[in-house]
Amino acid sequence: MASALKETQSIKEAVTFINAVEVNKFSKLISRIVQKLHLKGEKTFSEEEEEKLQVALSLDKRGLNLVLETTAFVFEQAAYHNIKPASLQQQLEGIHVCPEKAEVLAQAWATAGPDLVEKLKRNIFAPKKLDFVGWQLNLQMAQSSQARLKSPSAVLQLGLRSEDSEAQENVFVEFNHEELLEFYNKVCFCLVC
Repeated sequence: MASALKETQSIKEAVTFINAVEVNKFSKLISRIVQKLHLKGEKTFSEEEEEKLQVALSLDKRGLNLVLETTAFVFEQAAYHNIKPASLQQQLEGIHVCPEKAEVLAQAWATAGPDLVEKLKRNIFAPKKLDFVGWQLNLQMAQSSQARLKSPSAVLQLGLRSEDSEAQENVFVEFNHEELLEFYNKVCFCLVC
């Protein structure tokens, strides 16, 4: 399996800071990151807590941000790629994370990973979700130039809602027979994949 963790310049820098942090302090830091990772739009630490962490971990603001962002990224990649703890540890050591820190990350993933994956599955990553579907079928039976015309058209009403809003936005889409069939086939194909 190809490594989900690539050694970019930013990760190289972060690994240097991660390797410099004391193992016990790093373990507590990781525990907090894993607990809060699924909360969208919420910072793991407050500004005041980050200032205290800078002193406790002997890091500047940029170094601390690199450590926090990179460790969160590691867990996000582990969740996305469904990486097993032993494989995660190997991949971390492959990007030069010291074995003790790689083990701490792998153990945290083994303990909290399944629960984190379930919480992340429930998160909505799209800005809007489909909340309502309505439809209407129209049938044009005649026209001034044709007495016997049967031209069906369907109108779909899609009710979209933002996660942070109660207001529903309605989108109306009109299809003729061929367009509706094409839309149906695309939706069915996406659901099968």
